[in-house]
Amino acid sequence: MGHDHAHGASGTGLRHRGTLLVVLGLSVTVLVVQAVVAVITGSLALLADAAHMLSDSFGLVLAIAAITVAQRGGAPGSRRTFGYHRTEVLAAGLNGLILLALCTWIVVQAVGRLSDAPEIAGLPVLVAGVVGLAVNVIGLVLLRAGAEESLNVRGAYLEVLGDALGSVAVIGSAAVILLTGWYVADPIASLLIAVFIVPRAFSLLKDVAEVLLEGSPKDVDLVELRSHILGMDGVIDVHDLHVWTITSGMPVMSAHVVVDETIVGMGHAHEVLDQLGECLSDHFDVEHSTFQIEPVGHVDSEGHVHH
Repeated sequence: MGHDHAHGASGTGLRHRGTLLVVLGLSVTVLVVQAVVAVITGSLALLADAAHMLSDSFGLVLAIAAITVAQRGGAPGSRRTFGYHRTEVLAAGLNGLILLALCTWIVVQAVGRLSDAPEIAGLPVLVAGVVGLAVNVIGLVLLRAGAEESLNVRGAYLEVLGDALGSVAVIGSAAVILLTGWYVADPIASLLIAVFIVPRAFSLLKDVAEVLLEGSPKDVDLVELRSHILGMDGVIDVHDLHVWTITSGMPVMSAHVVVDETIVGMGHAHEVLDQLGECLSDHFDVEHSTFQIEPVGHVDSEGHVHH
């Protein structure tokens, strides 16, 4: 016997699509400016920051595309009963892999320049770095609220944050070159940008893996959840309790609930299901839940391991 709560047609990412589009426009603009200046000056740090911005832009495109697919193709079907909501998670995973590949390229290029750093015009690099930092700060402000709700928006937020730190590194290296003429500051700044990228990439990939491996959401305490279920009138036990995430902001749950002899008909079972559904929605933000109501002793006739 099941009890379902409707979930959003496209997850939490949909309402943030407009913000992502604005940040994408800003990122592409800065990307072009930084790439042109990097080619003219020969700055690896600025080129690395531009490459990181390219990854940011590609990640934003993936996020927007995933949200659009989830909206237009998210309706359940005979083969995909939860629709295409996990396209958002797959896009975030691809974004994380791109970040790691980008980091490898930066490190190889920077190490090669440590022993023979070319001369670089510091002033244009400094100006491009300041412009990049200003735009990144604007992007962080725009994405901050959505980063708490959507995995893909969080991925975009972390990328913009890392790119802001990269812009700081570019500004620092350009200042050192202008003041001292020490051109090795440029590849060193490139290595610092790589250091910014790696932890964020692994963090994003870890979160994606948790969703794909159907781990329990971090904000759902299974012990507390079980306690709430057992606190319902007529419920004496619960087993086969599973909680997982379809995409960011869409946790789902299923459980076998054992009821006592006072639950004698569909009317009584309906009341129990309503109470359970309301409890999960109100206390644990689980809008999609499925319960199997069982009489005492039914568990002994089931031929699988219980949890």
